Amino acid sequence: MRSGARSALAALVVGAAALVQGTSAHDASAHDGHAARPAAAAVPVPPPGSYRLPPIKPAAGGGVLDESGRRRDLLDRDRRGGITVLALIYTRCGDLCPLATADMARLQDLAAADPAAARGMRLVSLSFDPEHDTPEVMRDFAAAWRSSDPAAPAWEFLTAPDRAALAPILAAYGQPVEPGPGGGLNHVFRAFLIDPGGLVRNIYSLDLFDPALVLTDIRTLLIEEAGRGDVRAR
Repeated sequence: MRSGARSALAALVVGAAALVQGTSAHDASAHDGHAARPAAAAVPVPPPGSYRLPPIKPAAGGGVLDESGRRRDLLDRDRRGGITVLALIYTRCGDLCPLATADMARLQDLAAADPAAARGMRLVSLSFDPEHDTPEVMRDFAAAWRSSDPAAPAWEFLTAPDRAALAPILAAYGQPVEPGPGGGLNHVFRAFLIDPGGLVRNIYSLDLFDPALVLTDIRTLLIEEAGRGDVRAR
C-alpha cells in the first residue's frame, strides 16, 4: 500500500481525467503536446514473446541527482543489467503528468505479482524542472507514489542539478520543454523502454502507456534475454 499522501494526488488524477474527457485534443486550454487519453488500451495486449521490439537507438546517460542529492549517471552502469522504464515528468504538472505517474504506479503493482519481471526491471521518473524539483521534492513525491511492497520493482525519482546538465539529456531523448503560462511547462509525455544493453526498444506516448502493455513488452525482452543466455550456454 502507498502512503496517504497519494490520496490527494489521486484526486488530482481524477480531475485531470475529467478535464481530458471534456476537452477536445485541439482545445487551446489543453496542455500543449498532450493527446487525449483513451479509456482503455489503444491496442490489444499480445502474448509476451509473440513479437519483436527492434532496437531504436542507444539510450542516453547524463548527470542527475537521486533523492538523497547524490550525483550519478542516468543510466548508472552499476545498475545496468536490467530493463528500465524511463518516464520524463515534472511534479508541478497539473493535468496529464499525474496520469502518467499513476500508470507507473500501476505498472509497479502489476510487476510485483510477477517475481521474474520485478527482479529484471526498474522504473525511473526523471524531472525536467530542476529549479523546483529538488532532490527533497522528488523524495516527497516518491513517498506519495512508490509502493512499499518488497516484491515490487525499484522505482527511482531523479532530477538534474541544473538546466545545463538537463539539456543534453532532453535533446538525446527528443523531449521538448518550453515555458508555459502561469509558470508551468509545455511538453509532450514520453516514456522509454531501455534494454539491459542500453538500447531504447520502445517509446510510449501517454495514450500507449498502458501498464499491461508495458509489462508485456518487459516480459518480451526478458524472454529475448533468456534465449540469448541459452545460446551462450550451448
